[in-house]
Amino acid sequence: MAKRREDRQSAHHFRFFRSGGVDQVLLRNGEDIARLGELDLKLWMALAMPVNGTSIDPATLALLDSDGDGRIRPEELLGAVRLCRSAFRSLDCLLEAGDSIALANLGDANALEAARALLAGLGRKDAAALSPADLAERRKALAEAPAAGEGLLAPEAARDQALAADLAELAKLVGRPDSRGRAGIDRGTWDGFVAAARDFLAWRARGSERAVAPLGAATGAAWSATAAVRDKIEDFFTRCRLAAFDPKAAAAVNLDAETYRALAAGILSHESAELAKLPLAEAAPGRALPLEGALNPAYAVALRAFLESAVKPLIGPRAELSEADWSTLKDGLATFGAWLAARPAAPDLPPELLERLSSDATLASVSALFDEDACVAEERLQLAALEGLLRYRRDLAPILENYVNFAAFYGGRGGAFQSGTLYLDARACSLCVDVLDEGRHASLAALSGAFLAYCELTRPGGARRKIVAAFTNGDSDNLIVGRNGIFVDKEGKDWDATITRLVQNPISVREAFWLPYKKLVRMVEEQVAKRAKAADEKSDQRLSSTAEKVANADKAGEGAPAASAAPARKFDLGAIALVGTALGGISALLAGFLDALFGLGFFLPLGVAGILLLISGPSMILASLKLRKRNLGPILDANGWAINTRARINLPFGSTLTSCASLPPGTLPSMADPFAEKKSPWPRVALILVLALIAAAALAWRFGWVDAALPEAWRWSAVAASFGTPAKP
Repeated sequence: MAKRREDRQSAHHFRFFRSGGVDQVLLRNGEDIARLGELDLKLWMALAMPVNGTSIDPATLALLDSDGDGRIRPEELLGAVRLCRSAFRSLDCLLEAGDSIALANLGDANALEAARALLAGLGRKDAAALSPADLAERRKALAEAPAAGEGLLAPEAARDQALAADLAELAKLVGRPDSRGRAGIDRGTWDGFVAAARDFLAWRARGSERAVAPLGAATGAAWSATAAVRDKIEDFFTRCRLAAFDPKAAAAVNLDAETYRALAAGILSHESAELAKLPLAEAAPGRALPLEGALNPAYAVALRAFLESAVKPLIGPRAELSEADWSTLKDGLATFGAWLAARPAAPDLPPELLERLSSDATLASVSALFDEDACVAEERLQLAALEGLLRYRRDLAPILENYVNFAAFYGGRGGAFQSGTLYLDARACSLCVDVLDEGRHASLAALSGAFLAYCELTRPGGARRKIVAAFTNGDSDNLIVGRNGIFVDKEGKDWDATITRLVQNPISVREAFWLPYKKLVRMVEEQVAKRAKAADEKSDQRLSSTAEKVANADKAGEGAPAASAAPARKFDLGAIALVGTALGGISALLAGFLDALFGLGFFLPLGVAGILLLISGPSMILASLKLRKRNLGPILDANGWAINTRARINLPFGSTLTSCASLPPGTLPSMADPFAEKKSPWPRVALILVLALIAAAALAWRFGWVDAALPEAWRWSAVAASFGTPAKP
């Protein structure tokens, strides 16, 4: 019980405000923001908002979107609040105008030290606040510094021109581009290169030793010459050993006459592949390889080089090479061959360059450059942390006013989701939202109960986008697909707008009042147009028939019997009686209506108003019910928001979102129109006279003054008796 009482005492007390018929939390000060985690999520206006499609800086929203899924959720927003609580002494600064951070309000020691170091580097050591301009100035200076702070050593960062040239050669092989497009070397690659270069140089140094290279610098040539004929010499001595093993093999290891005859049938050359496949010399048991004379012509040049580069330097001059001499020669080059096989991998650079790059002096210089780059990288991290605080200082409160509550939208300052103003049909619609998928958006946004116009926007240069505008004032008479207007975005750029789709819902109760009469007028117009069209078609048919008869009159009269005269039509007394009865009924109904209406006396205006309400009332009631349900939620949900409650757009608030054209206050309009139509007074006079005659006839009939001149069925006394009303004298 004591703990529960303590929790109740420590709970933060939020206040709420009502706007547009919606209850929302009021963020009065920094303490309200700091304790936002204690507010029940059911009282938040939204539970998710997209990173794109709002007027808030996308970089700030991307900073909030910690998981990178393109949507901001409550926990990510609360994480930003916790970060601000740890960085600022008071969160009241979030609700203050401006975008600077007072150093006195920085409670995080690291952030304060980084801010002071930044300002000191800009020559403003005594500055009391840090601004985004200070951050931009320092970043500009870092962008011009040799080190980029990206963990890459660019050759341009070296102050020694000779070292820069050497690093540039290495960067061509193992470098990768940094953000400035320069080829740089990361520390891991550099360390691996140094180790490989030193291994290669050590291996190369061992190759100059006498034990490895018995002929010194000429050992390489001896090895190459030996390698060129090694396989053919081994083949010759193997054939000799095979002939010594079995005398019957002597003929087989040497080629017969048929082989040479087939070879000689073509064009012979010492470079031909067929010739190169033959043995070096004729094999015989215990025979030495002749180095001159009877040899395969394809290997004459190679054996001469072998004799001069390997045989003579290693075992002395020889006219022929025995198998024992061949073994001695191979043993003399074996150490050199093993040394070649042990060659380590190294970049394809000259040994002199490898020696310079792997020297201790170069290592010290490069290490200093990497340390300098690390310092820049650390400063960049500090600047990124300061940038986050500056962004939250400027944008966190506007985000909260478009997420936790919709204070910006209902306060008339413009919600973050509002993309601009549409000017069309003498109205300015401020509730305009960007649309990514028109089909999906329209199917969901129709549930909002608002009259929506989807528009395609274009600008010179081919730029295109789509918006949906909510019309919340006026009427929909002139809102049709294809109408053009102008859209002005929040940056002040104007776009050509064309309506491509309409989602029709009531706009106002005033429009609903006139709706029945407009429908009646449209129906009358349609019927009149239909009747006129039918009459016109019938007239055309008669003219066509008459013209045909006139054209064929001479043919029709020849030999044709005279048509019998049509019988005269007789008057139908039953029809006349029926018409009289109908007129009597209509007269009785009209009489009852006029009697009831004129019987109101001074309350006649109330009667007229009642009639109007009887006609327009159902339409007004239906429109009022729909307008009470008008909701912003589906419009935003269709764009990726997660609206948590009914964001109502009631009639008074809706009228502020769409302003109709009106003359400025104090304007005195001139009624003189030089191009006004010249109206004749006679139609008006005739109308007044007709109405006066109808009124006089109705009064005379009502009081029985004309009963003597009317048939008995039309007399007032008879009509009143049929309604059970005694006739008045």
